[in-house]
Amino acid sequence: MTERGRDLSGVFAPERIAVVGATEREGSVGRAVTANLLADFEGEVVPVNPGRDSVLGVRCVASVADADADLAVIAVPSSAVADVLEETGEAGVRDVVVLTAGFGETGSTGATRERELREIAAAYGMNLVGPNSLGVMSSPVGLNATFGPDALPPGSISFMSQSGAFVTAVVDWASEAGLGFNDVVSLGNKAVLDETDFLREWGGDPETDVIVGYLESISDGRAFVEVAREVTDDTPVVVVKSGRTDAGAQAASSHTGAIAGSDRAYETALAEAGVIRAGTVQDLFDAARAFASGQDIATDGVAVVTNAGGPGVMATDAVGDADRLSLASFTDDTIGTLGEALPDEANRYNPVDVVGDADVGRFEAALDATLSDPGVGAGVVIVAPTATLDFGALADAVVDLGAEHDVPVAVSLMGGPRLAEARETLRDAHVPTYFDPARAVSGLDTLAEHRAISGRERREPERFDVDRDRVRETLAAVREREDNQLGVEAMDVLDAYGIPTPVGEVVDDPADARELAERIGGPVVMKIVSPDIVHKSDIGGVKVGVEPGDVADAYEDLVARARNYQPDARLLGVQVQELIDVDAGVETIVGSHRDPQFGPLVLFGLGGIFVEVLEDATFRLAPVAAADAREMTGEIDAAPLLRGARGRDPVDLDAVVDAIGRLSQLVADFPAIVELDVNPLVATPEGVQAVDLRLTVNPEELP
Repeated sequence: MTERGRDLSGVFAPERIAVVGATEREGSVGRAVTANLLADFEGEVVPVNPGRDSVLGVRCVASVADADADLAVIAVPSSAVADVLEETGEAGVRDVVVLTAGFGETGSTGATRERELREIAAAYGMNLVGPNSLGVMSSPVGLNATFGPDALPPGSISFMSQSGAFVTAVVDWASEAGLGFNDVVSLGNKAVLDETDFLREWGGDPETDVIVGYLESISDGRAFVEVAREVTDDTPVVVVKSGRTDAGAQAASSHTGAIAGSDRAYETALAEAGVIRAGTVQDLFDAARAFASGQDIATDGVAVVTNAGGPGVMATDAVGDADRLSLASFTDDTIGTLGEALPDEANRYNPVDVVGDADVGRFEAALDATLSDPGVGAGVVIVAPTATLDFGALADAVVDLGAEHDVPVAVSLMGGPRLAEARETLRDAHVPTYFDPARAVSGLDTLAEHRAISGRERREPERFDVDRDRVRETLAAVREREDNQLGVEAMDVLDAYGIPTPVGEVVDDPADARELAERIGGPVVMKIVSPDIVHKSDIGGVKVGVEPGDVADAYEDLVARARNYQPDARLLGVQVQELIDVDAGVETIVGSHRDPQFGPLVLFGLGGIFVEVLEDATFRLAPVAAADAREMTGEIDAAPLLRGARGRDPVDLDAVVDAIGRLSQLVADFPAIVELDVNPLVATPEGVQAVDLRLTVNPEELP
């Protein structure tokens, strides 16, 4: 049960609805929504139109103040909506749906109108859906407060969409597909109520078994994640998030920013929230169909029973591609039972091929045996039409055996009209049915995915003892500069948060460079420091293994190279740094990119000069708990290098995990840090060293 937010019961279960702008004019929104409400709504409908005595046979009132309603549906011209909303608030109506378009989606004038609606709603404490919304629907009370053409087929799915057209298409398709809905909302422009409000409402609704959504954006990313984490403990949430472009990365100035495009942020945030992201609309409702069956999957093992070898192989491939599922290995008892029930030419192993001439009895025996196996958590039944099968009887057997063993079963009916009766029987029993075997497997995979989500543990990030004042002082340097980027001259930021760094400083004189190298002792690394030269190694701006006696000359050479490469570049000096044996460890990267919706994302991956080419990285929202940071170290392709590959000693993973946690706290503590790269963070068996740094600061966020 989620913590209560806004009370939206009046949106979906009102007793008396005022339709402001009701009319009998053909083709109008006001007529369509009034007719839809009068058709099935269990409560009272009050048309509001000062120019008419009645609409569609129902007496009109002149003002919403005379309607005594608990929900107002507004369908008047955009220029009049604000006045109507003000009147609605004065009348004490707290739940409102604005169908009218012509607001934020149309430009600056519309945005101003929308802002006015938001202010009025706030003044009266209103729950406002829209504007630019198709409306809301709720099957328990026969509510169709939309101007769509179809009534809502009843069921246990609650659905939100940022596209009104998508709502009408889905509702039209749902009846044929055997899907039913509890509540549906067209979010519109989300001036007040957004996806998080409905997520919270449905998470506490016992009539909603699964929440699905089509989203183009998320208004408050952090709030959505927090609510979704609570909701998905019990209720599965599946969404299609459109807009997969990496436009957000185009303005990035760091490696992390270049990799962390806007879609990467959504991918990361939805995963951490426990929300299952569907790739397509078909995947979305395949998952919804599986969840609407009301069954849980106890283990990841899948048994495939088929009368056609080819589709059985297709299903096996789909299991191999699944995120959670695996092909079950049968016990000897199961194999023996199958051997007795099936002919010699049948396959007793998974996938079980009962052969093309199988009748219902043979199918039934194979399914009974496999669903009894302790390693089987779900079954896939694939049926190709043959003359030996009674499809209706087979459908009854599948329903009965699935219920008897309490194991979810998905069915692939690979045929047309002759399988219609079987398809209807299975749908009536809420057995998910598909044509494609791969879709049957995919639907079951979402059940396994939700089981893992609902069983996950809560992890709290550690709070480290750090020096925030030192960080503030270092970041403030951008106020005195022409740009907002800092490099190795800001290594104090890492040191202040306990991330190990090599001994070194930025100096602006050859003699100072030599003196520093002598204090460090032994060979050093020297790097040109310039906010205008990003890739220093490309211009020969880095020297490795310089002996103290050669440091002064190396200093002059580095400056000359920088001047020749870019005469107008700003040179802040040369960094002289303790030499770290990179070959003794693994070059990794840890960084952060601040997303507009979700805040800072933390990246960990294989580092070095090819980081953007390889993109071997994984992400979490900041701050990152130690257990999550440890998982990150195992998620990259280069994980074997960290654990010791080809005879190498494993790196100190505890130190890597600690560095990820500390950096995640840094970027969470300082909203002014827009992007940050530590590349490389050299991981060795003895610990980690942050060798190079680049960060971008937003001066307006500095305290």
